[in-house]
Amino acid sequence: MMDSTTLNTIAEQIEGKSKRLPPIEKWNPDFSGDLDMRIARDGRWYYLGSEIKRSAMVKLFSTILLREDDEYFLVTPVEKYRIVVEVAPFIAISVQKKVDDQSREPALVFETNVGDWVVAGPDNPIRVVIDSVTEEPTPLITVRRNLEALISRNVFYQLVDQADVEQGDTNELYVTSLGSRFSLGKF
Repeated sequence: MMDSTTLNTIAEQIEGKSKRLPPIEKWNPDFSGDLDMRIARDGRWYYLGSEIKRSAMVKLFSTILLREDDEYFLVTPVEKYRIVVEVAPFIAISVQKKVDDQSREPALVFETNVGDWVVAGPDNPIRVVIDSVTEEPTPLITVRRNLEALISRNVFYQLVDQADVEQGDTNELYVTSLGSRFSLGKF
């Protein structure tokens, strides 16, 4: 079986860009305060109420994003500012189904709105949270450093379209990637 690191490297090479992330896990600055920055449900970033329209700036900020429990921070070696994230900091905007040549196992490769490529598997699970009031699904995939991407509606429909069905007392839709099985919901 090919691991997700290898597939991520391949995905980056296909795109012709290898993204090095700063070593934020080694930084431990004191809390600096709250920053008037928000990442909306649709993936748009706002500062002081205005949308940040420069994609290079959003991509830069995305590399210094840290999640601790349910709080998000922008962190540097000397500063740590809390920001608001409505659902998830990233959006999964596309998915491709690949097959590992050696193991013949399917692999789901996602692209995010900030140019990250991630392969669903044991290290990058897919999960679907169901709203207790509206029963609306919120599908997510772990991207890196416990940060998740909201799987866009279009991409989620693609996953549902290719999902397998397990029949039982309740039927369950699921997809498989790198040998891991992920539930998309029961019906």
